[in-house]
Amino acid sequence: MSPALLELESFLKKEQIKTDEESLKYWGKDWTTYFDIKASAIVFPHTTENVVDLVKWARKNKIALIPSGGRTGLSGAAVATQGEVVVSFDQMNKIKDFSPVDQTVIIEPGVVTEALQEFAHSKQLFYPVDFAAVGSSQMGGNISTNAGGIKVVRYGLTRDWVAALTVVTGAGDVLELNNALVKNATGYDLRHLFIGAEGTLGFITEATIKLAPNPPPMKVLVMAVSGLDAVMKIFAEFKTKTSLVAFEMFSDKALKRVLENTGLPAPLETQAPFYVLAEVETRNDQDEEHALGVFEKCLEEGWVLDGVISQSDVQATTFWRYREDISESLAKYSPYKNDIAVTISKVPPFMDDLDKVLSQAYPTWEVVWFGHIGDGNLHINILRPDGMSKEEFVKECRKVDVMVFETVKKYKGSISAEHGVGLTKKSFLNYTRSEAEIEIMKGIKKVFDPDNIMNPGKVI
Repeated sequence: MSPALLELESFLKKEQIKTDEESLKYWGKDWTTYFDIKASAIVFPHTTENVVDLVKWARKNKIALIPSGGRTGLSGAAVATQGEVVVSFDQMNKIKDFSPVDQTVIIEPGVVTEALQEFAHSKQLFYPVDFAAVGSSQMGGNISTNAGGIKVVRYGLTRDWVAALTVVTGAGDVLELNNALVKNATGYDLRHLFIGAEGTLGFITEATIKLAPNPPPMKVLVMAVSGLDAVMKIFAEFKTKTSLVAFEMFSDKALKRVLENTGLPAPLETQAPFYVLAEVETRNDQDEEHALGVFEKCLEEGWVLDGVISQSDVQATTFWRYREDISESLAKYSPYKNDIAVTISKVPPFMDDLDKVLSQAYPTWEVVWFGHIGDGNLHINILRPDGMSKEEFVKECRKVDVMVFETVKKYKGSISAEHGVGLTKKSFLNYTRSEAEIEIMKGIKKVFDPDNIMNPGKVI
């Protein structure tokens, strides 16, 4: 090891430092597959004080630090490509103080999302931010990307559930932000700068998370849909006439890949270009009858061609798999992903325009759509053709990114709805953010990270 790396042993134990090639490759990456990993070391802090010492060491030696959680990100935000030191929060994974009165829990950043959900359940409470990677994603990463997921329609984003943060800035300062106060009208709420900052301002070492009352029983409907306009009409009916929790859309191509990969039976006999999954609260028989009435109205109008409603928790879980197993079913094709958003009302014309762009650009390639239509968030997955190298595939996809993001800009949307900016979207940030905004963001980073050591080269 270099003298600088050897110096880590002055404040960390040897078992908190890894420099072997296997560890560098494993902890130096996330779920993106298109970057060459070049980490110089992996460190595992146990306390806020450890993180402070790391930052001071990094400033002294002018070495960059990369935060690493569950490594489930899709933007390259947790990737080490320039010899950086990766700071893994795997070993800062304690669930600490719980307040039944405040309905909050203090956690360390390495707590896995599913572990927090299970803890909440043990207290007869509920942590509602949910998505396919709950079994491996970590809360520090969720906060740093303001993770959304499948229940945003009802429960909002991660931001809405963070009551307080303890962070270590790039200057080595420890900030305790908001102290879990419900009301705090004392100037800028710096907590919200760190939520979604992808570790570029500092590292989260503790978070106070709000929990919710347990949800009522749910029913899940899967519906075959005649077209995009029908999707939004169905959404409007369910949104205004039921207690809608989630509203998801996926294409026939996405469903086909899930059925091939999982062996699940098709949900419906009728085939359609698009399918919708809706989850609604059913507190009593009247709620269930009301949901069925909305479904029947959609059938009568011709918006829904066929559909089914869950009759058990097991069946509801199976229905969710048609949507949640899409990413895993596509993984073997090394898909090029885009995660974009517009306001909900603009989804149909936006998708029409985007479909024309993609059809012209990829006339022989398979493009798979799915998304959280209830919050205007769409996921585009372009499958790598057989025989095409990874490098050539990415090069071609990046060319079309410009056309995709021009369409996003036309509709005043976001080039990254929930995956973050990281490395993959950094050069396209100006399609969503103005030059003035980007300059302000650079100024904010300079204040919190004067030596540019906190996840440099990401976001801006």
